[in-house]
Amino acid sequence: MADAAANHRDIESLLAAQAGRTRLRLIACGSVDDGKSTLIGRLLYESAGIFEDQLATLTADSVTMGTRGGGLDLALLTDGLAAEREQGITIDVAYRYFSTATRNYILADAPGHEQYTRNMVTGASTADVAVVLVDARKGVLTQTRRHTYLVSLLGIRRAVLAVNKMDLVDYARGAFDQIEGEYQEFCARIGLPDVTCIPISAVTGDNVVSRSAAMPWYGGPALLGLLDAIPVPDDPAAKPLRLPVQRIARPHQDFRGITGVIASGVLRAGDMVSVLPSHRQSRVTQVLVGDREVESASAGRSVTVTLADDIDVARGDVLSAPDHEPGVADQLQATMVWMHEHALMPGRSYLMKLATQTAIATVTRLKYAIDVNTHAHVASRRLEMNELGVCDLDLGRPVVFDPYVENRDLGGFILIDRLTNETVGAGLVQFALRRSQNLRWQAFEVSGSSRARLMGQRPCVVWLTGLSGAGKSTIANIVEKRLHQLGQHTYILDGDNVRHGLSRDLGFTEADRVENIRRVAEVARLMADAGLIVLVSFISPYRADRTMARELLPDGQFIEVFVDAPLSVVEARDPKGLYGKARRGELKNFTGIDAPYEAPEDPNLHIDTSTVSAEQAADRIVDALRSAGVISAH
Repeated sequence: MADAAANHRDIESLLAAQAGRTRLRLIACGSVDDGKSTLIGRLLYESAGIFEDQLATLTADSVTMGTRGGGLDLALLTDGLAAEREQGITIDVAYRYFSTATRNYILADAPGHEQYTRNMVTGASTADVAVVLVDARKGVLTQTRRHTYLVSLLGIRRAVLAVNKMDLVDYARGAFDQIEGEYQEFCARIGLPDVTCIPISAVTGDNVVSRSAAMPWYGGPALLGLLDAIPVPDDPAAKPLRLPVQRIARPHQDFRGITGVIASGVLRAGDMVSVLPSHRQSRVTQVLVGDREVESASAGRSVTVTLADDIDVARGDVLSAPDHEPGVADQLQATMVWMHEHALMPGRSYLMKLATQTAIATVTRLKYAIDVNTHAHVASRRLEMNELGVCDLDLGRPVVFDPYVENRDLGGFILIDRLTNETVGAGLVQFALRRSQNLRWQAFEVSGSSRARLMGQRPCVVWLTGLSGAGKSTIANIVEKRLHQLGQHTYILDGDNVRHGLSRDLGFTEADRVENIRRVAEVARLMADAGLIVLVSFISPYRADRTMARELLPDGQFIEVFVDAPLSVVEARDPKGLYGKARRGELKNFTGIDAPYEAPEDPNLHIDTSTVSAEQAADRIVDALRSAGVISAH
């Protein structure tokens, strides 16, 4: 019994000590092989943050997989993936927890390789302080600057430069001073205000936990002492209320709760709240944490809220303080970090995820790319993988936001490829574009359906896609003649014809092709709104762009026709001599030769013109229009 009581007291003492400690989130980053994993392992080892079984495993792994000649290899504590251990690098973001007498730490070990920049962004998005490592032998590298610039963009205002491997430069003060000067000058240029540089050796422990006798010329604190002394960041509970709605809970007909995680501020029973984007207001009647009713809850808590009024609230809405509402806009300026090998293309649409909101987002303009070495703004029409830039975004619907510098939860977003569901970019909202606040849809009394009734038809866009020479224009011409004979009102948008006027300023790069299809899709939408049957004949090689065109129109008004033919067949036809030029290298970026064509996966019609004539193909399209009710069945 005495032992049990003693154990109980020990647990209570431990919990009390933990409750009195502040918490700091760190990210360790820098170029590959700068020693991040070893430093984190050293911090865990010295702070007694390793369990006995972990230490036993580490000892055994150090013999078989370590790089210290059988000695303890502390980097293996965080290099958790098999691929990392085999290559000796960090790929994933490894999170570790350790404590000192005054503070609890959550530490993220970010990958150093350039191709894993996306992982580093993930780790930095929640960090308060960045520990940037530099190999004393190599100095400040491009990846050092990239990571530092990224942490600055992501709202981290304090950085510690750990100049590692000082033991390999004989603890020379000159090597440290040169690196410190270069790094401080770079941080001053990018506006990172609070930077401390410390010479360390993660392998030997010099200046990591305690001051090192090997560097008597250094008069500053050891790394851990510095981290313990850094002031805790502003309490998110002190900021205005932001509660992104995750879902509506209806366990039975008498209860309707609004659930979500409080991003900032404090929510109390009896408070008035605004529901964005509708701006309707109501009073909070209950605040529940789990199934327990509480008087209030603050940032970081998952809550269920009930309101006095039965107002419309849905996932993606945001509850806020009525006197400090966030912004609502459908056009934003944002800083983008591109994370995919396929470049960001202005004019292409993606899915945006911002807090609990989802919207279609199109980059309308890339204002400039950012050179991470010089901080210069560079004119560019696209962002390649790991590049940074500032762009304008047009959204399919208004979203609720705060500038990222004010609120990470409502200011940070990701872009998702709509076909593959891959995360392709991360963005930081700067502000709403003024023109989005000044532009409004003008209402007119004559509607699109009224125009169509006057013509006696249903509007429709028939989108013919396929390789050059497959027969798209020939088929479109025959279809229009037959519709004309039936008294239908039509228009053809043809690839070559449009490039003589609307798109005469565009070339044939991928970015230009994306913009070309965006323009044509918008014109086709306007023509359909005028009541016409629009025949669009374009190669339109990218699925994402054809998907964008489809989504501009109401359901049932877009018919995708895949005019198919093998490459050998269209090359043999080659009516314009383009394939011959492309094969000879006289024509670059030609679809099917040195530029890709992404065939439709589920077209409304699939016509193989190597087996059917143009007249037969036209018959099939006219029959499809009858079946869809676009034209009369007679």
